[in-house]
Amino acid sequence: MPPPADAVTADDLALAVRIAVAALSEAPPDAWDAKAGSLEWDCWETVEHLSDDLFAYAAQLAPRTPPMDGEVPFVWESRRPGGPANAVHADREAGPAGLLQVLEACGGLLVAMVRCTPPDVRAHHVFGASDPEGFAAMGIVETVVHTHDLAEGLGLPWEPPAGLCARVLGRLFPEAPRDTAPWPTLLWSTGRAELPGHPRLTSWRWNGTVRT
Repeated sequence: MPPPADAVTADDLALAVRIAVAALSEAPPDAWDAKAGSLEWDCWETVEHLSDDLFAYAAQLAPRTPPMDGEVPFVWESRRPGGPANAVHADREAGPAGLLQVLEACGGLLVAMVRCTPPDVRAHHVFGASDPEGFAAMGIVETVVHTHDLAEGLGLPWEPPAGLCARVLGRLFPEAPRDTAPWPTLLWSTGRAELPGHPRLTSWRWNGTVRT
């Protein structure tokens, strides 16, 4: 049976990662030390953080009995004070192409786990225990929103497909406005933009719990 039309799928996640990598591959090689949008991290660190998010979500689904009380206990550490605490770090010697290959690989791990994990499986996340669809949606939010941050720092155009954003909003942000364009609404929902008629958010979180 095909998934409902509004379901978030592994194909959606694969698309998000693919178009993000394609967009970021247009960045000049010397631009990666720039600050990533409103973040305190540079663009290289932000791609490492995004890769780490995708890796961590795949890891949560991977054990035969996924953890329900915390994260799989990898060691997350920063390479500098104020930098992101990651288990995943890219080899600087590999340059930007290697960095994006790390991102693509981590995205592929999560895509594979979403495809092969039964839909009744649940795993811990700090924003609510979730299922494979929820982790796919979380991975998409991380990918498209951090690519927005990166595009600002790298001087690149970036706008993901409206349908992709709409499905993620429906899955993770059920209280978000439905009468505004999906991409600006997703940016608003993650505290990155203003939305006409709605005050800008100073704090935010998604709801990853499974809705029946």
